[in-house]
Amino acid sequence: MVLDRTQSPAFQAIQEVRLPSVQTHILDNGIPLHLIEVPQQPVIRIECIIEAGTWYEEVPGTSFFTLKMLSEGTLDRSSAQISEYFDRYGAFLELNSGPDRASVVVYCLTKFLPNILPILRQLLTEPTFPQKELDDLRNITLQNLRVNYEKNAYLAGVLFREKLFGPQHPYGRSQRPDSIEQLTQKDIVAFYDRVIHNRPYQILLAGQASENEILLINRELGQLPIQEKSLPPVVAGLSTEDGQPVLAEKADSVQSSIRLGRRLFTRSHPDFFKMLVTNELLGGYFGSRLMKNIREEKGFTYGISSNMPSFRHDGYFLIGTDVNKENTQQTLDEIQKEIRILQTEPVSQTELETVKNFMAGEFVGSLNTPFEIADRYKVILLDGMPADFLTKYIERLRAVTPDEIMETAVKYLTEGSLREVIVGGK
Repeated sequence: MVLDRTQSPAFQAIQEVRLPSVQTHILDNGIPLHLIEVPQQPVIRIECIIEAGTWYEEVPGTSFFTLKMLSEGTLDRSSAQISEYFDRYGAFLELNSGPDRASVVVYCLTKFLPNILPILRQLLTEPTFPQKELDDLRNITLQNLRVNYEKNAYLAGVLFREKLFGPQHPYGRSQRPDSIEQLTQKDIVAFYDRVIHNRPYQILLAGQASENEILLINRELGQLPIQEKSLPPVVAGLSTEDGQPVLAEKADSVQSSIRLGRRLFTRSHPDFFKMLVTNELLGGYFGSRLMKNIREEKGFTYGISSNMPSFRHDGYFLIGTDVNKENTQQTLDEIQKEIRILQTEPVSQTELETVKNFMAGEFVGSLNTPFEIADRYKVILLDGMPADFLTKYIERLRAVTPDEIMETAVKYLTEGSLREVIVGGK
């Protein structure tokens, strides 16, 4: 068969997505285990998800350092021995902490799960938090922070989150050199004992797993004692922001980092999908209106984008870019111009269909591996979303109309509601 290369391949717009179901099992000690079975490849990921984010900190920084220190020594092994053990089985360990939760994640071949589970149990139950390793981690973190604080984009992100939520709020709090320097081993041990040790958590298992792997996990992790009483979060400081722009002058800086946005809502809000499509049109992808105007037509920047980070209790809208100082105010004016167009002129069906097709393709493209599917399911399992949130994701995107986009832009993108942060100069 001879291909006619003058004709583009036929395509069909994505209308729905089918995902493997989640099977939930309860271990002997009451820990829920959520299994996403995708048996095509002999790999597995086991993730222990703990309510140990910055929402539960009494001392700033303890969540991050406690999680990172879990692999720095146990009763039986040093940090070097732990690292060598994982390498021996070709396994990979991740220790993550965030505002809402923390997680201990291990990737390995399914056949090595019996070898990996005992050391995973030790990391969760027998960490020793050695002082030398803590000092090393502190020094590395401080060095990275000092470098990052010299970057306009990093500092703009820190100041923007503080502007929206307040510097003491878990969503507005960032690592600060002074708080890290004051952090002690006693603080970390206290956080571990109060928030992690014998506390309830959830397990997310993805990949080539079956009843046999569940039995193995129950034998290692299902027999550990668990305190039933849930732990209340530490009360967070609320923002007292006044709506005034923030300008951090840097005389020697050639560029300015611009951050513009506002607090929004979580994924459960009735306007979430309307705002999601509105955001995509404005600055969510490479062909967005902000990119066409400020990058392609004006040449002010290499890139400008908008996005909608969502957390368990809140969310926000953000426009971000880096431009030459002399173009800062004109860039802000052009952003407001594009927002006004969204508020007053209906988007054409052709542009809207392009955006929806891109969003649908991007969503399906993020579900290539069992681990990516598991990451998507976290939204449902951990944030209390409805069971059909993922299966009806594309349907809800496609239901958004041009009139709803105008209404949403008027409702959430008024000029007075957007907070402005600039690092560099105006």
